[in-house]
Amino acid sequence: MLVADGQMGAALGGFLERDALDRIVGCRAFEFDGRSDIRVAKGQNDCGLHTRAEELLRPFMGEYRHAAVVIDEQFPGSPGAAKIAAHLDTQLTRAGWPPPIGLSLVVRPAADVWLWSDSPHSAMAMGWESWTQLQPALVAAGWLDEGATKPARPKEAATWAVRNGARKVKRSAALYRKVASRVAVGRCQDPAVRELIAALRKWFPAEEP
Repeated sequence: MLVADGQMGAALGGFLERDALDRIVGCRAFEFDGRSDIRVAKGQNDCGLHTRAEELLRPFMGEYRHAAVVIDEQFPGSPGAAKIAAHLDTQLTRAGWPPPIGLSLVVRPAADVWLWSDSPHSAMAMGWESWTQLQPALVAAGWLDEGATKPARPKEAATWAVRNGARKVKRSAALYRKVASRVAVGRCQDPAVRELIAALRKWFPAEEP
């Protein structure tokens, strides 16, 4: 997994290192160690990763059967999710992982959206007692539309939430990992997460009984 920053890497690690992930996702068990299998494109940010993914992937040719590049849609000069994904597919192919053995994931608008669900785990991780307490506070502060579960500006809303909860926490990599490791997969409707789950099912199909 080649990612743009540590927070994105922590979220993916929290998800992919869950106990019994194979049963949760519906694939067979596979080996994954986030300490070695998640590579952060340090010093590149999303724009740099978008430009240099092929170069950054090449050192790992022959080491992995599958590879994924994960990037935010929202960065200066972004051409939009569809063009980002197409460009990353080309770079994955040149580096040795053409689709479907390679995967380009574009998170819309950014990985901060993974912090948000109506799960109590999300609210508690950000320092609030429950979603029923956090949700109206977000609406009152103008960060969330009535009835919605995800703010239009997830990063800024998360910054507000961690500063205004009963417990003060930091919007750190640890926060992203904590949420991603606990929120029920079935509750997550983020397209990038659903694409990743679909890829895991194809890469590691469940064994026949």
